Amino acid sequence: MAKYIHTMIRVMDEQRSVDFYNKVFGMEVTHRLDFPDFTLTYLVNKESGFEIELTINKDRTEPYDLGDGYGHVAFIVDDLEAEHQRFADLGVETRKIVEFKNEDELLAKFFFLQDPDGYKIEILQKYGHYV
Repeated sequence: MAKYIHTMIRVMDEQRSVDFYNKVFGMEVTHRLDFPDFTLTYLVNKESGFEIELTINKDRTEPYDLGDGYGHVAFIVDDLEAEHQRFADLGVETRKIVEFKNEDELLAKFFFLQDPDGYKIEILQKYGHYV
């Protein structure tokens, strides 16, 4: 059976993205591969072992068009309100906390933010399906 190991995103500024994912999610660089035309930098989330692969195309001067196909990546946290406040204290712009319900049943509680390149990230309260 296949094991899901990483998601790749293209970014404009490697250090800005590394700093963001480290500051906001505690992700750390596991390895970095530098080629003449591009660099691949891998960040790991030690909670799950999942990686984000940052691809930096060295000749790129314009931000990437994320289009309408990209959705988001998601993280779960133990205390959603505390993380929402922590991000605000770090100066990270977040959306408001939302409760997603089916009639009166709470299915999920979450908020969104964006990384420096505009990729959407969902932060979910550890609950129900999301544990």
